[in-house]
Amino acid sequence: MVNLSKFGKKIAETSGIGQLMADLGNALVEGRDILMLGGGNPAHIPEVQERFRESMLKLLENGGEFERVIGNYDPPQGNKEFIEVISRLLANEFGWDIQSKNIALANGSQSAFFILFNIFAGAFEGGANKKILFPLAPEYIGYCDVGLADDLFTAGRPEIKHIGDHIFKYHVNFDQICITDEGSRQAGSQIGAICVSRPTNPTGNVLTDSEMEKLSDLAFENSIPLIIDNAYGTPFPNIIFTEAKPIWNEHIVICMSLSKLGLPATRTGIVIANEEVIAMVSQVNAVMSLAPGSMGAAIATNLVRSGEIIRLSRDVIKPFYQKKAAEAVEQLCQELDGIDFHIHKPEGTFFLWLWFRGLPITDEELYQRLKKRGVLVVPGHYFFPGLKAEWEHKHECIRVNYSQGKDIVTAGLKIIAEEVRRAYDSA
Repeated sequence: MVNLSKFGKKIAETSGIGQLMADLGNALVEGRDILMLGGGNPAHIPEVQERFRESMLKLLENGGEFERVIGNYDPPQGNKEFIEVISRLLANEFGWDIQSKNIALANGSQSAFFILFNIFAGAFEGGANKKILFPLAPEYIGYCDVGLADDLFTAGRPEIKHIGDHIFKYHVNFDQICITDEGSRQAGSQIGAICVSRPTNPTGNVLTDSEMEKLSDLAFENSIPLIIDNAYGTPFPNIIFTEAKPIWNEHIVICMSLSKLGLPATRTGIVIANEEVIAMVSQVNAVMSLAPGSMGAAIATNLVRSGEIIRLSRDVIKPFYQKKAAEAVEQLCQELDGIDFHIHKPEGTFFLWLWFRGLPITDEELYQRLKKRGVLVVPGHYFFPGLKAEWEHKHECIRVNYSQGKDIVTAGLKIIAEEVRRAYDSA
């Protein structure tokens, strides 16, 4: 048995994100007849993939450009040309005072969050131990295990608003948000940053403009950053089905990605922040990986420069997923008739968050039963980083990815309904 450091033991532990990615990868490699309703793979949308193919062909045909992309390191901040066109796009679309100095790339947004969480939270000089606050759980499964320090997260339990017989929505409960562990609403040393995803993975929730303004004000008042995970948001890939005003200022850090656009394998994350934060991200890039990878930026640069990335997101990607969400909700309402089930209002992403109130088995057992029948989902309890209080709701939910082909999604949802109904009937 190898002798591990504290970090080695922590990183080697079984994690939700590890299970998710292992199941996803193994099923694809083994070529098994698996209905992939787990994981975060985007759909292979033909029109979008054709644009990527065209970009790659231009890269190959442009004398010396391909060789430069694969043969030279970019700076630790990332590809300068891509950063410049992204800054212009954001300034033009939203009127933000964004320049190249406000953007850095990372090897995927997961790497970006590893950097950000560990520079804003953990052990500080003078003995303080700061945490990342998630104002609303459930939150993204990938956050759970990126902290170098133990007990890095704290979270707020949401308010639940029922919109219809089977549709509900989470809202931030601002009365429960504590800036210190003692429960004080005053500025304190316990919180190093606030973090939300918008739209939210796993639920498809989009925090309202009012909620975002309150969180921004709270961060500003306490001199801490507000980190917004915009992986599914505007202006790309724009998988967002409701009105939502984008927000950025000097105390906000926005993380974007090319993954959900359709380029997950290029591992291209985008960090938008003030100049000081960008300098720190760039420095950590240099230490951890010398430089961010170049291929994603090379493929996407001309799409960003021409504005084609906006058109694809608005006219192709968004309606594609919105239609699939509506179809999945309609099927579930038919398949689960008579069951006490609830679906979070699908306002974005390509996931449905299913809540089976009073589920006689745990979400983990439901996951295992579905896995045996060839359907992969993700158990809900993994999506509550920092929410330590017992709450039965955490074990009554699953996340379902509806991005795959219609036959796969239809068959998978039917099996989910059968197993849920079997669980209630046998209780």
